Amino acid sequence: MASESASENLPAPMRRLVFVVTEDWFFASHFLPMARAAVAMGLAVAVVTRVRAHRAAIEATGAQVVPLEAERASLNPMAAGYAAGQLAAILKALRADIVHCIALRGILVGGTAAAMAGIPARVYALTGLGLMGARQDRIGRAARLGLRALIRGPLASTRTRFLFENPDDARALGLDPLDQSVTVIGGAGVDPADFVPHPLPAMPPLRVAVVARMLWSKGVDVAVEAVRLARAQGAPVELDLFGAPDPSNRRAIAEATLRDWSRDGVAWHGPTADVASVWAHHHVACLPSRGGEGLPRTLLEAASCGRALVASDVPGCRSLVRDGVEGLLVPPDDAPALARVLVRLSGDARLVADLGAAARSRIETGGFTEAAVTDSVRAVWRDLLDA
Repeated sequence: MASESASENLPAPMRRLVFVVTEDWFFASHFLPMARAAVAMGLAVAVVTRVRAHRAAIEATGAQVVPLEAERASLNPMAAGYAAGQLAAILKALRADIVHCIALRGILVGGTAAAMAGIPARVYALTGLGLMGARQDRIGRAARLGLRALIRGPLASTRTRFLFENPDDARALGLDPLDQSVTVIGGAGVDPADFVPHPLPAMPPLRVAVVARMLWSKGVDVAVEAVRLARAQGAPVELDLFGAPDPSNRRAIAEATLRDWSRDGVAWHGPTADVASVWAHHHVACLPSRGGEGLPRTLLEAASCGRALVASDVPGCRSLVRDGVEGLLVPPDDAPALARVLVRLSGDARLVADLGAAARSRIETGGFTEAAVTDSVRAVWRDLLDA
């Protein structure tokens, strides 16, 4: 009887949430608040990822880091299958209750592993469709149909939940954004206390910045060409590029090209660890993406700093930027249209200020803060645990 009484007083075992993400830097740059939120809920948290330089930052949240080598740029099905087999063994050893898969490759490998390990509670967090979403030709449509068939077929379970950063991506995969299994969140969210508005620099010139990985898909070349066109018309516009090429991405811009662009009002500065300082010295955040975005963090941070936003009219960007309210939207891959917008802003300091103020308000009230995003994600986890 005494032993029975003692066993009744033992604490219930902790439920375990396992994040699956290909790169540790991506988790560290976007998802640390989610890890902290899960730990605060009383969950045991593990992050399975390719470990490079960000283990300590992840472990500081209270999460365990489990290494898994899986090259995210590889399209080799055998390599992906091998990684899924390794991951299935890890999930079984961890005794995961929920597997939270981040980004497209994380979903494909993590979803396969969760199915192999017999773990039905899965969160598929799509952070954008990448080139698959940007391409509107037959290949792009076929790729989206194939992905739809996978995540709603063999990779799905009755306890699979979907997180999207914009409603367009949900529709592209044949899911209703209002469906109970779907939650649309404000990207990774941003902390308004970390990114605060500062007084705008004096104009002229109009100081524009692109803060992003230096990829062709981000439209960095479009921004460079647009600034040259605007300057040719006599507009006082200067462009600063902050970011590094991503060696694991086939769409990376060569450093030699970036250095060659650094003339005539354009300067490439490499990566920065102080994004808030960048926005303190610029008027406009520019992201002329060619598509495939989830909800770009660079726009969230600039908006929180009260800066006007200029972006392509593509999924993700247009979820945050309402044309004429928080910023101005232009067609993708259209340098002349972007140049016209920059010329307009260079001559209208009041418009620049008004767009920036509206952008800050959008962050505070539109569900784009870290707190709002983590509240939504916690609700998904609780629903799966209660089930």
